[in-house]
Amino acid sequence: MSITDLPKIELHMHLEGAAPPAFIRGLAAEKKADLSGIFDERGAYKYKDFWDFLRVYEAATSVLKTPQDYYRLTRAVLEESVASNVVYTESFLAPDFCGGGDVAAWADYLAAIKQAADEMEREAGIVMRAIPTCVRHFGPDQAKKTAQCAQETVGDFVTGFGMGGDEAMGKQGDFKYAFDMAREAGLRLTTHAGEWGGPESVRDAIRDLKVERIGHGVRAIEDLGLVDELAEVGVVLEVCPGSNVALGVYAKWSDHPIAKLRERGVKVTVSTDDPPFFHSTMRSEFDNLAETFGWEEADFVALNTTALDAAFCDNATREAVAKKLETPDA
Repeated sequence: MSITDLPKIELHMHLEGAAPPAFIRGLAAEKKADLSGIFDERGAYKYKDFWDFLRVYEAATSVLKTPQDYYRLTRAVLEESVASNVVYTESFLAPDFCGGGDVAAWADYLAAIKQAADEMEREAGIVMRAIPTCVRHFGPDQAKKTAQCAQETVGDFVTGFGMGGDEAMGKQGDFKYAFDMAREAGLRLTTHAGEWGGPESVRDAIRDLKVERIGHGVRAIEDLGLVDELAEVGVVLEVCPGSNVALGVYAKWSDHPIAKLRERGVKVTVSTDDPPFFHSTMRSEFDNLAETFGWEEADFVALNTTALDAAFCDNATREAVAKKLETPDA
């Protein structure tokens, strides 16, 4: 079995951001919505930088208007994951895009997403769990509504709470109330930091929000004291190398600090973030890591082990997924 064929665990993927361009174009045609400005001549998503990426992302999401749209989206996204032999995935869902933060509407959207996930688990073996996320640039008050949506639907499927969006807007601590709400409901916590914000944003996330995982977190490498702290306390980084290179956080794969972080004892995992935007798949992530850093099968088995330990799921699910990770040679 080649490295790219190994079973994989993904902990950091935005459901809307994983929408295949062809799916969004088809949905836009059905709804007679003009989204031509967000695609290039090959039909791929087109953007100039991270902030333009956010604009294009929200434009693409604008055609997802009903629970049925999200049912279809979930199946399309999980089919792509299955093609990369992903056996367990955690997907960020934004209640702001699924009913505008209204709890009753969110429950309807979530039911449709879960139906699709359950079907794909039966048909293809992939296990999905959901992490409702607030959108940072929508502000702390809206984040409280997102946390309430998460509180009301916590269970076997909704297992975590997080935050994405523009890191330049406000501070991690501004969202403490929402994260406290989620923690009290029994949800596990993660937040984006250390992508566009520097190492201090990672420190803020740990200190002010008390998360156990960090989305990206790679710019912690600029503060080796923080790197050692991450290793000591065991905070897990949801690293998305292809995303970081595509958006210009790092100029090329060889500049990416994932190997250095791992060598210093930081727990790292690998994910795609918003795969079609970055022309990425879990297969290509594994392939690029192997080619760039010389990682071998044992390194990727270790990545999967770290990801499984950090997954926001119950022990029964963890044990079932562990069996899926077993290879014929194991």
